[in-house]
Amino acid sequence: MIYVDADACPVKAEVERVATRHGVGVKMVSNGGIRPSANPAIETVIVPEGPDEADKWIAERAGAGDVVITGDIPLAARCVEGGALVLKPNGEALTERNVGAALATRDLMSDLRAADPFRQGGGKGFTKADRSRFLDALERALRQAAR
Repeated sequence: MIYVDADACPVKAEVERVATRHGVGVKMVSNGGIRPSANPAIETVIVPEGPDEADKWIAERAGAGDVVITGDIPLAARCVEGGALVLKPNGEALTERNVGAALATRDLMSDLRAADPFRQGGGKGFTKADRSRFLDALERALRQAAR
């Protein structure tokens, strides 16, 4: 199964295309506002409004053999702990070896932003190269999960 933290995910169409080719089910999890797919392999899961409800839903279900697509580092850490393979939308894999550092970096950046309320932006835009890396990483992750 592929679980997608779908509210702000820029690669939903790519997930659907690759999952269909591999015959893998997908659960697009959000608080609402995403268009359901006509593809019978894609299930749209709408969770209640509230902070981190989609994250909680995914973390409670994802485990060994599953792939989770998220840019949310705390969710990624919970899913890695549960045995799932985790990919960020830019194709970066989050694993037991690097998720701790990703959490620490996230916390540090949050503290830096809080210390300077006038700081704007700083994030990189999503590129075609990111999309290509994601497609390659998802192919690899699905082959690995099938083993």
